[in-house]
Amino acid sequence: MSDPRPRVGALRRLLPLVLILLVAVVGVVALGEYLNFETLRENRKVLLAFRDAHYLTAALVFMLAYVLIVAFSLPGTLPASLTGGFLFGLFPGALMNVISATIGAVLIFLAVRAGLGHRVTSKIDASEGHLKRLTEGIRDNEFSVIFSLRLMPILPFWLVNVVPALIGVRLRVFALATLVGIIPGGIVYTWVGVGLAEVFARDETPNLGIIFEPHILGPLLGLAALAMLPVLHRAWRDWRDAPRA
Repeated sequence: MSDPRPRVGALRRLLPLVLILLVAVVGVVALGEYLNFETLRENRKVLLAFRDAHYLTAALVFMLAYVLIVAFSLPGTLPASLTGGFLFGLFPGALMNVISATIGAVLIFLAVRAGLGHRVTSKIDASEGHLKRLTEGIRDNEFSVIFSLRLMPILPFWLVNVVPALIGVRLRVFALATLVGIIPGGIVYTWVGVGLAEVFARDETPNLGIIFEPHILGPLLGLAALAMLPVLHRAWRDWRDAPRA
């Protein structure tokens, strides 16, 4: 008779990931229409009053909500960043946004790694071909790759939380690259949030595409390119040293 303990252990490791998937699906269906800018506009007076009366509690509740939004991959990361600036100013709003987003990213990273990561990583390592070479290239330059992906708002935030966990990126590298990489964008959107009072007064909508404007996106792309230089140098060196037919 086979030992059931390995199977029970595998199911136990999958539980956090299953929970995240369930909450994410329910959250998208039930909360998708509420986690947006309009909700912030409609409830701004209540939120400001609560902040003024219970500042520390408001800060803790806000950060917890932000962590849960990121950890469960719920819609609303951008409105949450705006809320941080609106309620708490550029500082400590930006600091709260960056810390909360990083904690949420680390939580989903750990859940994916525990549930599927080791199995997927083992299969990739045992395989041959382009996927294995790509994975090895990322592992050789973990910080540079993740840092660049965090700087460039091209891939969905949740995707950059999940893929590194599946290919064996180290936790400390993932956490540090995420923390540092989201600072520029976090400051930009927190700054937009700071100006929401005037936007509300004019009955307008904030420019949520500001990060794609040349004077913002240009420096971010420059930083991302600098971070990718070690990766490009290693790839060029490997190509140069590769035996020719």
